[in-house]
Amino acid sequence: MRFQSKSCSISKKLGLGINRLRLQDLQIGSKTGVDSNGEKTVSDLLRETSIEVAPATFVLVGLSHQNWTRLLENPELSPRAESPFLIFRDAREVTLLLEEDDWQRIRHIVRDAKMERGFRLVTLDIELPWSVMGYLARVTAILAAAGIPVGALSSFSRDHLLIKQDNLGKALRVLSEHVKELC
Repeated sequence: MRFQSKSCSISKKLGLGINRLRLQDLQIGSKTGVDSNGEKTVSDLLRETSIEVAPATFVLVGLSHQNWTRLLENPELSPRAESPFLIFRDAREVTLLLEEDDWQRIRHIVRDAKMERGFRLVTLDIELPWSVMGYLARVTAILAAAGIPVGALSSFSRDHLLIKQDNLGKALRVLSEHVKELC
């Protein structure tokens, strides 16, 4: 990945060759058992991971703060409580991850929103403590090596991936070689 923004030159300042990252650079820990500190390795954690795919198709939406405020004024436009969803607000925009059905209910209010459709939510079903390093990097590197773009999300104890429906089959085949099971 290369930072394109002129204002975001952290890779240059730190001397990071981010665009030269290779899968072999992420071979963290030994391939068997535990690392030198007695901790499980990333490979071990992957072998304990089950992959779950949510049945719905998801939409990633970028809203202005003004549009977000308009949505908040209409509680009936909230995502269904039983559906997975994500809300992230930063200084520039509000990002929503919604099931397609929930997006259909609100899109008339936010016609100028940026949006990307056709995602499937893939859950890496293993509870990970926050001290684990390299797990998500390994998963995304495996998928990148196969030419599969992903978006990564983390909840408190699990990681999730957004993968386009067109790439889902290939992603599951590639990951199946490294994980416990596909559910």
